Amino acid sequence: MMAGEERVNIIAEKSFAFAVRVVHLYQWLKKEKQEYDLGRQLLRSGTSVGANIEEAIGGFSKKDFTAKMGIAYKEVRETLYWLRLLKATGILEEKQFKSLHHDAEELKKILVAILKSSRTN
Repeated sequence: MMAGEERVNIIAEKSFAFAVRVVHLYQWLKKEKQEYDLGRQLLRSGTSVGANIEEAIGGFSKKDFTAKMGIAYKEVRETLYWLRLLKATGILEEKQFKSLHHDAEELKKILVAILKSSRTN
């Protein structure tokens, strides 16, 4: 196994688990809060992180890998924005926000490390 492979496997697993949590939150937002618009934005960006990571892993070149990981990074930043907005508007409670925000920040940090190492290798 190459040095970066372990991080790639970890982020693939973590981003999938995060996407599952985002889907569940979206379902809850629709049912309990009758919130559709912000929830849809969160659903799109939060599930896109893992989808782009999967595309990166299946990339045919280093350039393709780096580009898709870069998109995943942008998507996780967008997800953090929607989470902050949902909290600031009182739609999400502190406990719900903290847990998802923590996971998104962790994904962001791993993506930064992957992007830095892929640009230097």
